[in-house]
Amino acid sequence: MIKVFGLSKAYGSIQALEKVSFHVRPGEVVGLLGPNGAGKTTLMKILTGFLHADAGRVLIDDLDIVTDTLSVQERIGYLPENAPLYPELSVQAYLRMVADLRQVPKSDQPLLISRAVRAAGLEQRLAQPIGQLSKGFRQRVGLASTILHEPQVLILDEPTIGLDPTQIVEVRRLITRLSDRTTVLLSTHILSEVEAICDRVVVLLNGEVRADARLGELDTSSSAVLILDEGEPDVTRELESLDGVRSVTRTRSDEGLVYRVTASDRRDLRGAIFDRVKRRGWRLRELRRDVRTLEAVFNELVASTNGKRPAAGTEAEA
Repeated sequence: MIKVFGLSKAYGSIQALEKVSFHVRPGEVVGLLGPNGAGKTTLMKILTGFLHADAGRVLIDDLDIVTDTLSVQERIGYLPENAPLYPELSVQAYLRMVADLRQVPKSDQPLLISRAVRAAGLEQRLAQPIGQLSKGFRQRVGLASTILHEPQVLILDEPTIGLDPTQIVEVRRLITRLSDRTTVLLSTHILSEVEAICDRVVVLLNGEVRADARLGELDTSSSAVLILDEGEPDVTRELESLDGVRSVTRTRSDEGLVYRVTASDRRDLRGAIFDRVKRRGWRLRELRRDVRTLEAVFNELVASTNGKRPAAGTEAEA
């Protein structure tokens, strides 16, 4: 549904995006994860036709964002970080205005507005001026206006920023419900947001894609953890001799002797390790695949990127 090929964008000497490529399949919820200044907002503005890239191409439903801008924008619901609301209008009046701007036929407006209002949980707020709403309800109004025309693609820029914990949970539930019928790309720098909502994550650091995988693939490393009884001899060299092993580290803990065995590729080493344990008669306490948190994966990517080139600047710029 979304195809991004080699996008690059610079603001003077600041390189906001550098050859960014990824795809989003129909029905997926994909998180665009990165710290402030990673280039997320610049990327989303390009995807929605508000900015032009210096290089690269974007297809939405196989339509080019540059040559078929209006057709693409008809298929997109875009919620920027700060939704452009009019505080003096009532919720109902604002949604009618959005429907007119979207050129929704007058005959279809009552049904579509009603669906958006129910989806966003705004039934009791229709007559209330937007300026009198809490920030959480204003965010709901923004989401309702985003889904009013029933878009095929939702692009949400930091949809829960500034909300309290209860409001965050409510907005996340709303996005999850919307994903049943819509492809969703949302940007965030909050790791728990990705874990709560997304099927896949694209990690953007310093304007470059540093990872693109399903959450389960990111959280599972190519390492195995072997724990032996304290009285066992050092078996590091034995483990290093196994086929496909890149490195072995040994530490002591309250559990016993802990060996972290890393593969040279993505293979699962546990079978070979267990065979060696059984053959040698080592006293085994535990053998498992190493599972990392998304936070650990993200921090590793940040550490490997630091020093590569300057950051893209503030998120307002990038």
